[in-house]
Amino acid sequence: MALAILETLRTQDLPEEILDDENVTLTLPRRLGLSDVIEAQIRRYRADARLRRRIPEREVVDLFRLVVRRPDSEDVFLEVGRALYSPASAGLRRLLPRKVALSLARARSQRELRRLFGRRLVRSGGKGFILDHAHDLLIRGDPGGDACALVTGFLERVIEEYAGAGGAVLHPRCLARGDEGCRWEFQEAVVKTASA
Repeated sequence: MALAILETLRTQDLPEEILDDENVTLTLPRRLGLSDVIEAQIRRYRADARLRRRIPEREVVDLFRLVVRRPDSEDVFLEVGRALYSPASAGLRRLLPRKVALSLARARSQRELRRLFGRRLVRSGGKGFILDHAHDLLIRGDPGGDACALVTGFLERVIEEYAGAGGAVLHPRCLARGDEGCRWEFQEAVVKTASA
């Protein structure tokens, strides 16, 4: 997760274009994601990932706090969540009935989020695609709740793989807003039919 955060910061901070008269030695170093410190951390985290070493939780919380200072923090967390999902072989999943595909997506989400966070982060509840969590790692890293977009982005990618497009992942309850826990729901797109 720490590696995905830093790589996303680097990607977000890459300029779309460099002006002809722009002195990049002055302008690019101000972009956090392009600094030498971030590049060194990325190399360290890649080495840790190859050796399957977990990053201490306090480092992840510190990275969350670093991202929260940015005006685009919610977008960064959303992209981090999307980057954290490693698609499995697609197979024939998209040919399954939608209800079955969403059930498989929910089960896969639970397993993958448990793997990422090192503990049981989510439990399913209710009908459809609903994931609840009562873990406070995201809130400790970001009391404002932008870090919850990480789970939203992750769930979007899982659902895209299993069921394709056709809905949105909502976050109607959040610990940061004073609710008992966070909840994510998948809402199917409403298809309007023409009346006769």
